[in-house]
Amino acid sequence: MNKAIIAIDSFKGCLTSEEAGSAVMEGIKTIFPDCETLLFPIADGGEGMLDILTSATKGKYRTLPAHGISGDGQTALIEMAAVSGLPLVPEDKRNPMLTTTYGTGELILDALEQGCRHFIVGIGGSATNDAGLGMLQALGRIMSQVASIDTSAVHPALKEARFTIACDVRNPFCGSDGAAYVFASQKGADAKMVKELDTGMQALSRVILSTTGKDI
Repeated sequence: MNKAIIAIDSFKGCLTSEEAGSAVMEGIKTIFPDCETLLFPIADGGEGMLDILTSATKGKYRTLPAHGISGDGQTALIEMAAVSGLPLVPEDKRNPMLTTTYGTGELILDALEQGCRHFIVGIGGSATNDAGLGMLQALGRIMSQVASIDTSAVHPALKEARFTIACDVRNPFCGSDGAAYVFASQKGADAKMVKELDTGMQALSRVILSTTGKDI
């Protein structure tokens, strides 16, 4: 063996991408000491994305404390797992009826005020199932009660901003293959919670359709 390229995603709650890759590299060197090894940390939009993209773009960290700014000074790198993430919540306290994406919204607001207009947001590994309402207006637990959408108080810089979402799944918003039924149980939801969360997601999707004409 002359060369090995190592690119392994993180092991949720166990090993970072770099730690997993280093372990593989050590194993290869043990058996093939003369083999050239190239280690490339990677992420799928979940844990570790912030570190990898900030390093790759020669960017810098802003301690808010959970987002970086790329080397161009215009792109905010936000990792939901670092501020609204499952690894931050002890297993016995995980409850998507209570967790919220409000903190992620705080990061976006700060980045807008720092002049960023391009956002790369990794949404993997979150502890939330609030449809992003917490991010918008701290409404994480009342999805089914949202009756209308008022955009009059939206931060004006959002009109100039562009968002790229990094994730490795293509599930629909709601329904049997939607966010609640597929992912909420790993975030601490029981069967009753899953049903209630999906009902809220469906109600919110109807409000979005009636307000914006967009069927999500």
